[in-house]
Amino acid sequence: MVGLFKDSTLAKGGSLMTDCATQRMRFESQSSLALEAAFDGERITSDGGLVWLAKMDEELGLCEAISERVPEWRNRKGRHSLLSLIRQRIFQIACGYFDQNDSDTLREDPLLKMVCGALPESGANLASQPTISRLENAATKRCCHQIAQVLLEIYLTQRENDGAPERVLLDFDSTDDPTHGEQEGCYYHGYYEQHMYHPLIVFDGESGHLITALLRAGNTHASNSCVAILKRIVGALRQRWPEVTIEIRADGGFAVPALYDYCERESISYTIALITNERLKEMATDLLEEGKEEHQSMAHKATLFDEDLYGAASWEKEAG
Repeated sequence: MVGLFKDSTLAKGGSLMTDCATQRMRFESQSSLALEAAFDGERITSDGGLVWLAKMDEELGLCEAISERVPEWRNRKGRHSLLSLIRQRIFQIACGYFDQNDSDTLREDPLLKMVCGALPESGANLASQPTISRLENAATKRCCHQIAQVLLEIYLTQRENDGAPERVLLDFDSTDDPTHGEQEGCYYHGYYEQHMYHPLIVFDGESGHLITALLRAGNTHASNSCVAILKRIVGALRQRWPEVTIEIRADGGFAVPALYDYCERESISYTIALITNERLKEMATDLLEEGKEEHQSMAHKATLFDEDLYGAASWEKEAG
């Protein structure tokens, strides 16, 4: 629990509160008020990590950049600035409060108010659920594209802090985002056995930076839009760092000829898994037996490599 205090906090008798067995810890904050971690009540919050989230956002400029891309839907000056609304929504999600209805209780949270630019005690409460809902409904396709560009630009800036990289490894992945209602784009996915969204996410495989993310319907194939996204990323990387070597890494959901063909045309190395089938098992029989013997004799996990050509019946050519 984190408490927000002024420079000194007095007990009822007028003396400083010193009966807590746990020593207080003071942190830097954007507010003129002192920020302390303590266990003696008063104005408290259960999301002390907001301090570090706000500090990171201050360094990256993420919320401010996004707020400049979100259209202003209000006909008159709103009570809350777009920047404050963006910060509130992003920080809530980062703390695990995904539902817009959570805004109705969190709008009074002293630390959330402070990191969104309001005084924790005397400042006006943050936005309620209806305003947050209108904020999200105001987003357009163009706005979403511009936000993706913001993520990409932040990645490029952060990645070259130590100079232009010689090699960039792109990790493509799809993930399940469960849904619990009748949201637009919510569908049942047979593999995950649940109703969900199926977003596409791209990370830098070496630095761990998020490069981009694309929200997709729940029944979307894992590889859907991967080539289009890859083209944009590759274009940005080569424009920024003309000599950079690009590599792709992905699981079996991305084992489609369209991705292979693009990578080969653009001289991009790729390592993409294949979904196990009887033909692949047959090709790996000897290697599997060798691995079993090594595992039994050495009592450790055996990792062996080999190469061969493989092509599904629908493919124009085999890949190795």
